[in-house]
Amino acid sequence: MPAEPSSVRITRDCLGHWYASFVVTREAEPIPAADPGSAVGIDWGVARTATATEERFDLPHHGHRKRCAAELARAQRTMARRRRGTGHPPSKGYRRARTRVAKVQKKAARQNRHDGRSWARAVVEAHHLVAVEDFRPRFLSRSTMARTAADAAIATVKRELLERGRRAGRKVVSVRPAYTTMTCSRCFARAKQPLGLEERIFRCRACGHTACRDRNAARVILAVAERGHTGVDDVSQADHLPPGGGAVAV
Repeated sequence: MPAEPSSVRITRDCLGHWYASFVVTREAEPIPAADPGSAVGIDWGVARTATATEERFDLPHHGHRKRCAAELARAQRTMARRRRGTGHPPSKGYRRARTRVAKVQKKAARQNRHDGRSWARAVVEAHHLVAVEDFRPRFLSRSTMARTAADAAIATVKRELLERGRRAGRKVVSVRPAYTTMTCSRCFARAKQPLGLEERIFRCRACGHTACRDRNAARVILAVAERGHTGVDDVSQADHLPPGGGAVAV
């Protein structure tokens, strides 16, 4: 430790693991200054946990829970076999299987948290402005994508990115997700119909721009944040008129 601890807290989690948390005084590590003109837009998804305006800052979906599915299923089958009827205390075998299930789930959660921290650190260190889709994955829990969304741990990664950005003194802007997928990042024309989940390519009928659906949304999010707004509807049409003039539906 960098210095003598002033206090320590001992805790125990639900799995019986013990943790010691020490309070010490240390010098703050300087955060490298980012280029004032550097900016990134982040769009959350399921196929990729995070899609950035630059491909090298994408966060792929690693599927840690899916890789643990076989081990988790075995422990859950053991729980089902060892379960007793109503009114009887749980057996030792049932308690061991229940603990095993909790350990497997916690292992996947730790892996997701580690990946999110490493990715968030790289994004924050390289950019002065971080525009993040203010995505609420709550509705996914009621859809057929609930398991995949839980595996991606979008809420955990988003929280880590916001906290690191603010601690580093970066400008962090949360942009409302409404119409970001339907809007062209080049001319800001809005599609008349929302894109289905199976449509992964965005095609603008106004200017002919074609791009990855999530990448286009990330660029829209960044464009909105750069103009000091938090939603697509707040951006003036005049800011995105094509060079030859004409109307843009926003």
